[in-house]
Amino acid sequence: MRNTILFSVLLLTGALSLQSCGSGKGGGINLFSAEQDMDLGRQVNEQILSDPKQFPVLPERGNEELYRYVRNITTKLLQTGKVSYSDKFLWEVRLIDDSKTLNAFCTPGGYIYVYTGLIKFLDSEDQLAGVMGHEIAHAALRHSTRQMTQVYGIAALASIVTGKAQPGLIEQIVQGLLSLKFSRNHETESDEHSVIYLCATDYYAAGAAGFFKKMDGQGSPPEFLSTHPDPGNRIANIEAKAKELGCTGTRMNTAEYTRIKNLIRN
Repeated sequence: MRNTILFSVLLLTGALSLQSCGSGKGGGINLFSAEQDMDLGRQVNEQILSDPKQFPVLPERGNEELYRYVRNITTKLLQTGKVSYSDKFLWEVRLIDDSKTLNAFCTPGGYIYVYTGLIKFLDSEDQLAGVMGHEIAHAALRHSTRQMTQVYGIAALASIVTGKAQPGLIEQIVQGLLSLKFSRNHETESDEHSVIYLCATDYYAAGAAGFFKKMDGQGSPPEFLSTHPDPGNRIANIEAKAKELGCTGTRMNTAEYTRIKNLIRN
């Protein structure tokens, strides 16, 4: 099996520079299979859990209601039938206890991390669902491993898929994933899929636009937004997508969201 994978890797070497289209508008060759996305996600998850200083995961004990709330949002999005690999990837949710960081991310294979700072920053459930939908889309559309094919190159990725990765490579890739700057096409595609996911629920489908509206006028946006498409354009595009799809959901659940985020102690 590994020889077959390696042969496929070598066969694709000459094609990489052409950036052939893959699934979705973001395009790009992906040397990983969905199963390898899952395996890489597991390794990334283990690395994150082994580094509580950088990633202080909020313990479930004593925070059951908060975890249940975020997981219910995740389940609602996955049950729309619009999320690729919804029944294959793990889609495991963890919260990171960091009130200063306005972020969420999803590893290959569907390990979802949401910072408490993001939950506290937002105003309503549809906004959180919109951001989570965006991050879920990155995993479902396999943007990380598609982009990693370009960033790390054939040799590094071949060593992973054949089980011969150099010591420290997985740790390097973990850090690379966490600082990975997706292409503008990938960001736009994830914004659109966030709307598609929410449109199939009773949520206000342009919920993700609420995050960017909140960021408007902030003195210094988070670093992860520095190379992303202009927030103003993203707001307009997200709202236009919801209109194009004829989304009718209006649920924001502001009162319940306020109660839940007040459960966050720090």
